[in-house]
Amino acid sequence: MTDALELDALWDDFHRAVNMTSQELAAWLRVSDAAEETEPLPEQAGSPTGQHVLAILQKRRTDLTDDDIRVMYEVVDTVTEESDPENEPEAEDTNRRHRLMTIGHDPLKP
Repeated sequence: MTDALELDALWDDFHRAVNMTSQELAAWLRVSDAAEETEPLPEQAGSPTGQHVLAILQKRRTDLTDDDIRVMYEVVDTVTEESDPENEPEAEDTNRRHRLMTIGHDPLKP
């Protein structure tokens, strides 16, 4: 398990990286998985990582598991890498934006 100071820093980094609320993320996961002929149940919509991020957003810091911590590190690393000034998004870069939104980060959100 991660020590308390490291967990505090990760918690803060994760909540800075994930700038969508749990309601926004849940809605996005449902929309992104909807197809013309089929649509998953709301609690099954989205990627496993997106669902895990949503579950983490609904937890208290003291309830985190080792798996939650692993996903939090992955999300922070992904958002940090994608937010590199050399990779600054264009408003038209919808694929990149949608990919980040599946883990709770909307690059166009202030």
